[in-house]
Amino acid sequence: MTFHDGEIEGVIWYSLTRYEDMRGWLCELFRYDEIPPVCYPQMAYVSMTRPGVIRGPHEHRFQYDLFCFFGPSDFRVYLWDNRRTSSTYRVRQIAVVGESRPMAVIIPP
Repeated sequence: MTFHDGEIEGVIWYSLTRYEDMRGWLCELFRYDEIPPVCYPQMAYVSMTRPGVIRGPHEHRFQYDLFCFFGPSDFRVYLWDNRRTSSTYRVRQIAVVGESRPMAVIIPP
């Protein structure tokens, strides 16, 4: 299967902000007032990936997923559109996110 690079229909990226003080830091991962209601996630969890480990692939057919990358290192995230009815079918998107660029991504079903 051949993919070409570009933006994927329905994928939403947004920056995460770390609020730091002498106690540590806080980062808001999800706010109702920042994303469309149709994109509200069905669940949330935190995962830690060890250096050199690859996770995935991951796919849900009926729910939106929200992934947050805020460190302590950077991640190379590969997305691809496998939806035959999508206008961006077979488009691939690669992003480096994490400690140097805290980001969240909402991925449609």
